[in-house]
Order: sequence, then C-alpha cells, then structure tokens
Amino acid sequence: MRALTRDQSRGRGFGSFAEVVVGDLTRPETLTAAVAGVEAVVFTHGAAYGSDGLEAIDYGGVRNVLAAIGDRPVRIALMTAIGVTGLGALHDWKRRSERLVRASGHDYTIVRPGWFDCNDADQEHLHFLQGDTRHAGSPADGVVARSQIAQVLVASVTSAAAARKTFELVAERGPAQTDLEPLFTALSADAVGSLDGVRDAANLPLGDEPARVRVDLDAVRSRS
Repeated sequence: MRALTRDQSRGRGFGSFAEVVVGDLTRPETLTAAVAGVEAVVFTHGAAYGSDGLEAIDYGGVRNVLAAIGDRPVRIALMTAIGVTGLGALHDWKRRSERLVRASGHDYTIVRPGWFDCNDADQEHLHFLQGDTRHAGSPADGVVARSQIAQVLVASVTSAAAARKTFELVAERGPAQTDLEPLFTALSADAVGSLDGVRDAANLPLGDEPARVRVDLDAVRSRS
C-alpha cells in the first residue's frame, strides 16, 4: 500500500502499514512516483467545504492523477459526496471529477458518502442508494462513519460486482454487514459511455461546461 501526503510528518501515522510518498495533487510533476506500478487508486481527497480550492483540488487532483497513470489499466475508487448532483456550484467540481473517471476507460467505483461520523453507535447498517435524490445539504441526507467509508472504498477495488457503479452511501439503524458483495451486486451499473451516474439528474449539460473542462474530458478520452 502507498499513501500520498503533502507533508512527510503527517504520514508517520501509517507506520509500516504503508509506503509514504510526498506529493501534491495540484502539482502534476510530484505524482509520478505515487502512481508508479500501482494497480488501484483510492481517492479520499477534498478541499475545505465551500473553499476556493474546489477546482484545483477536488477536480484538478483527479485530472492530474489520471494523467500520471496514463493508459495503464488501473482500478479507481473515487469518493465524492451525497448530494453532488443537486447542490449546485458547491459540488459541481466534484461531479466533474466523477465525469473524468467515467470517461477515462478505467474500471471504477464512485462512492458518495453521507455526512462523516454523524451516525449513532447503533447506526452501522450500510445502505447503497442510487439517483442522488437527497439534497438537504445537512446530515438529514444521511450519515456514515469514516471507517465504513474506508471499508467500502477498499473493498470496491477488488470487487468485480462494484465495477462501473456509482452510489450514495449511508448507514441506518442496525449492525454492520460483514459481506459487501450483495450490496455491490444489487446496484445498477452506469451506462457505457455516459458521463453521469445511473439515474442521475441530467442537470449539468456538457455543452454548457467551461471550455477547459471539455478539453480535459477530451484528453482523458484520448488516453482510454
């Protein structure tokens, strides 16, 4: 396992569990070593909520890592957020990062978790939802523990049933499941060639996107 961090000291918490590579998602020249030889990439990055770094980090980080990978077959697990299709400009850059992954030709799983660590102790039973219909912009949309988000992301990269699937992740009352395969299997896959997740609202037309976004999509497609 390899972990990318901007600060070597912050990587000490991994101990011997992971090889720590120093780099920055906004600086493409620092990412080559991070992706060299990898078979899968798990994205859990994100700019501060409502900050000015949404384009450079949430979107640009995915674009830059995909460019560093090139045309090698690498499995992708991307974490975005519940409500990504319905909260407007606040989440549009996350949604655009999803589109880059779908256009890349890599096998992928896109996970849209609810609000981190807002669940109660007895609220661990995972539910995978599709269509992204919860847009309150608060924990009313759904909650889930960070440890369970990590479990789902890591499990997805070795699951054939999770390939090309996009879903929202929340936890309800009840015990945690030990086997995630039935949950992955029950999901509908994204349509081949589609930029959006299955059942997503068609409310971010490609023709209305900034020219730089369309250029990035063309570049990603050319490598697939």
